[in-house]
Amino acid sequence: MAHPARLLSAFALSGLLLVADLAPALAGEDQPAKQAFGAVQLPTAGPATPYGFYSKGCMSGAVALPTDGPNWQAMRLSRNRRWGNPAMISLLEQLSRDAPKVGWPGLLVGDIAQPRGGPMVNGHASHQLGLDADVWLTPMPAKRLSVQQREDKPFVSMLQKDKFLTIDEKAWTPAHARLLMLAASYPQVERIFVNPAIKKKLCDSWTGDRAVMGKIRPLYGHDAHFHIRISCPAGAAGCKPQAPVAAGDGCDKSLAWWFTKEPWEPKKPATPTKPAPPPRPMMVSDLPKACAAILDQPAVVDEAHATYGGVAAYVDPGPVPVSATAKDLAPKAGAAPVPEDDVPLPAAR
Repeated sequence: MAHPARLLSAFALSGLLLVADLAPALAGEDQPAKQAFGAVQLPTAGPATPYGFYSKGCMSGAVALPTDGPNWQAMRLSRNRRWGNPAMISLLEQLSRDAPKVGWPGLLVGDIAQPRGGPMVNGHASHQLGLDADVWLTPMPAKRLSVQQREDKPFVSMLQKDKFLTIDEKAWTPAHARLLMLAASYPQVERIFVNPAIKKKLCDSWTGDRAVMGKIRPLYGHDAHFHIRISCPAGAAGCKPQAPVAAGDGCDKSLAWWFTKEPWEPKKPATPTKPAPPPRPMMVSDLPKACAAILDQPAVVDEAHATYGGVAAYVDPGPVPVSATAKDLAPKAGAAPVPEDDVPLPAAR
């Protein structure tokens, strides 16, 4: 009998090979990048290479996170956004193996990237190189979710609904803190984005080693999931790195700014001006030159690669050294089991 993970993977991607040849021919034709990359259903073959910056680029040779692993389940399969650089897929698998050690049963993994990266029609400004991934702040359930359940399962915010940027103590647990600090402890992780209230909660309550606390960065919109960003892989000359995180734990004035009115209130011009014209959409020609060629490359046609994410295409590096100690991250007795970015402005309070 076929393994359940293989059946689910095959079901989730059964239509991809049938539509691989339906992506529009883009040679010599410039068009909005969101639509161009969103129309491609499968990755290219060949080496995994990111081109450009996290919020303005693309990738070749992506592999897919399998729909199921021992300690993870991929969510929202219909989006076709579980493709990434092998370094990111390996990191997610490592985090899923280590998470139970800190009292977190497993990961629900959200968006990583499109098959060839690039801008998305909705949802993200970054996630374009296969080096970003979203992990839900909901622990993986003991049972395997069906495809439909993975589409319908609601997000659970860590914030109170009736108080501005205030943690919901009924939703938040010490295990959430241990998972975030574990994710930040891997050396290849550049940043972890969380809601400012979550960052403040960590600043106020974490009693272990704070050496990697500075990697955890406040950013609106990340109250039901956290966003992992890893560094450009070694030798990826076309990948543009971001500025290093500032020294310190980030529990300072830079965090306090997020709780002021300034991020919310639009700046008033000194003199009345005409309404600004709508922004020009990002075109394929605005991306690194390699991206147009990547769009035109033939899709990988190996069904095993498409379904199982090319597991044989990369070598698992094994345990990754962490800077936090086991004592720092271990569950306490009686604990509950369980930049250069475009900063999104929040909706009205």
